[in-house]
Amino acid sequence: MQTTPRNPARRRLLAGSAGALAAAGLGATGVVRASEQAAGKAAGPAASAAAKPLPPYAAWKDADSVIVHSANTIETRRGAFGDGVITPARELYVRNNLPPPDASILDDRDAWTIEIQGVKNPRTLTLGDLKTLGVDTIATVLQCSGNGRGFFPHKPSGTQWQVGAAGCVMWTGVPVRTLVEYLGGIEGDPTYMTGTGGEKIPEGLDPNTLTVERSVPRDTLQDAMLAWEMNNEPLSLAHGGPLRLIVPGYTGVNNVKYIKRLAFTAEQSPAKIQQTSYRLAPMDAKPGPDQPSAWAMEPKSWITAPGAEGAPVKAGRALVRGVAFGGIHAVKRVDVSIDGGKTWKQAALVGPDLGKYAWRQFALAVDLPAGPHTLASRVEDTEGNVQVENRVENVRGYLNSSWRDHALTINVS
Repeated sequence: MQTTPRNPARRRLLAGSAGALAAAGLGATGVVRASEQAAGKAAGPAASAAAKPLPPYAAWKDADSVIVHSANTIETRRGAFGDGVITPARELYVRNNLPPPDASILDDRDAWTIEIQGVKNPRTLTLGDLKTLGVDTIATVLQCSGNGRGFFPHKPSGTQWQVGAAGCVMWTGVPVRTLVEYLGGIEGDPTYMTGTGGEKIPEGLDPNTLTVERSVPRDTLQDAMLAWEMNNEPLSLAHGGPLRLIVPGYTGVNNVKYIKRLAFTAEQSPAKIQQTSYRLAPMDAKPGPDQPSAWAMEPKSWITAPGAEGAPVKAGRALVRGVAFGGIHAVKRVDVSIDGGKTWKQAALVGPDLGKYAWRQFALAVDLPAGPHTLASRVEDTEGNVQVENRVENVRGYLNSSWRDHALTINVS
């Protein structure tokens, strides 16, 4: 039967972050406000009353911390991110391209099978087999390719995500490089690593039109993982259990859920989701294989407090806080503006550094006089890449990393 993730120790996460903030000389008054927001107190009764119900496969999530767009799309509220570096499973967003498989696939997790192809000794292995080969844990940002789509003025089709189709989570499983070594290495010189999901395709339909099968550059195998745990819990159905492909630094669609096949291939998958979906097509073009694929993420950050979800902000000293990540590179620095980008000050990076694929918390103590303020953040990675000011316009609204779009306007009283 499906394992319902336990509620993570939220108080411990907040307490640890509060200590980090204090160590940075920034105080912890803002942490209290964040903990209240994370508990749903800042969402407001109107938002709660209008909320759609959680779908059965994700009924264990914290309804006050998420926005249910549909049965397959659930967003984390901006004010629910709090100050802990790890996003609790009960607050993490959900995006499924197809309805999830039946929960019975979790009845015997170790019996789940995956076919490995494109190696010298191709085999079909069970999850139980994988657990004998090796184990590692990695923290990554998981972000939907369409996160920030709601800021595009042309309102592209798809869920109108704001900032909450993202989270930072811990994955545990076997590194793909360990698996490849066990099977004798890669056969030949393929260009791509291709993962195929295990969702059920209705009979009579062309599988290529619906199958979730994504190809990414082969070099990603160095840090990729076949994960069976998330945040120290067996992987839930909502997040791809019993087994999921993790491609650090790449958008969520490339982190294939319910993975049944991992292959090293000369060509990209012929599936629609690879050939024409998730392509960054210009506004005057039809998405197709000649346009860039939604692969690696870019440097991105946003403010999470104060004032998220309309929470009141009093004039005086405040702690501006948020999250930042570099995509495929580590975070070097984050700058914060309280005047919509006219002036900037460097924020402190606080909390634990969980590696280059994880996000970093940042904080800056400021004085906020009464009136409107636009809070913005801008991250720079270790390679010198700086978060862009303006979005790259594209038909489907993918990879919006604009700091201006993600700014938070608040009214201070």
